[in-house]
Amino acid sequence: MYEKDGEKYFVVDGHTHFWDASPQNWVPGQEEYAKGWIECFHAYQGLGPPDTHWPIDRFQKYSEELMMHDLFEVGHVDKAIFQPTNLRQWYVDGFNTTEADGAMAERHPGRFLVNTTFDPREGEAGMRAFEERVKRYGCKGVKLYTAEWRGDSRGWSLKDPEAARYLEKCEELGVRNIHVHKGPTIWPLDKDAFDVSDIDYVATNFQGLNFIVEHVGLPRIEDFCFMATQERNVYAGLAVVVGGLMHARPKFFAKVMGELMFWLGEDKLIFGADYAIWEPRWQVEGFVDWTMPADDELSDFAPLTVVQKKKILGLNAARLYDIDVPAELRVEDAPVVEPVGVPGP
Repeated sequence: MYEKDGEKYFVVDGHTHFWDASPQNWVPGQEEYAKGWIECFHAYQGLGPPDTHWPIDRFQKYSEELMMHDLFEVGHVDKAIFQPTNLRQWYVDGFNTTEADGAMAERHPGRFLVNTTFDPREGEAGMRAFEERVKRYGCKGVKLYTAEWRGDSRGWSLKDPEAARYLEKCEELGVRNIHVHKGPTIWPLDKDAFDVSDIDYVATNFQGLNFIVEHVGLPRIEDFCFMATQERNVYAGLAVVVGGLMHARPKFFAKVMGELMFWLGEDKLIFGADYAIWEPRWQVEGFVDWTMPADDELSDFAPLTVVQKKKILGLNAARLYDIDVPAELRVEDAPVVEPVGVPGP
């Protein structure tokens, strides 16, 4: 729990990782891509405050103890949600897998929720393995990487018939929260495969599922907002928005937050620190302190209230994941502020 100026914040980090990108885990013959991927990730860390930058060897493979320290001892995080990314084409044991996340969660009960993933290109065998992981780890969500390479394939679309079968299985299993990476490209993946254009198709077809668009489609923020405002079950995942923009691009950060609040509203924004690219502490503290700048170019946007920040930092994710919030940290009696964008049906 974070406390500032007499206000208490229940923090759910909706986007965290425990990865291994060390050279020992690189697939022989794929070293160029494994190395390039993690170096691109590491470059993004440079968008945070200088005193939070890590050397590349620590960034490639950090310890469990360091992660627990950075999130729960000094990072103000109450609950964290693991979001896996397999990348087995480049990493022998996978980059950031459900199995590694699940094992860590079991060693630290009550701290983490474990999401899993699926790839519709894996067919029936993948479907069976997906169902087994959901049951094994009690997953309430998935993280999807539509640009991930598999053999000669350099991505897939949520519009694919095979993807629909997996989403139907999610409905059947109660996996309600579908996190989809739609944002900045990480080398060598293709930008077009991260486009937000397939989100509204599945959001309309699967209205019993919540689609959390991670990284809000950046740099396609307007495409995302104009789509998300008409879909009642589309949410904005703020990983990269806070970590990548609040410090390095404060004016752009203000514009992005203003657009998200205008079109989606406070109840559909989900905080995520995107560890270990960025540590949560400076993001939580900075977001609580942040206010919309007094700038003519930003005059369309209202400042965020304390209640709105509490929802974004944790209460919205707690609602989606049925996380029990201590009574003194809830804001149920606060009025819901509707976005002023185009309403959904």
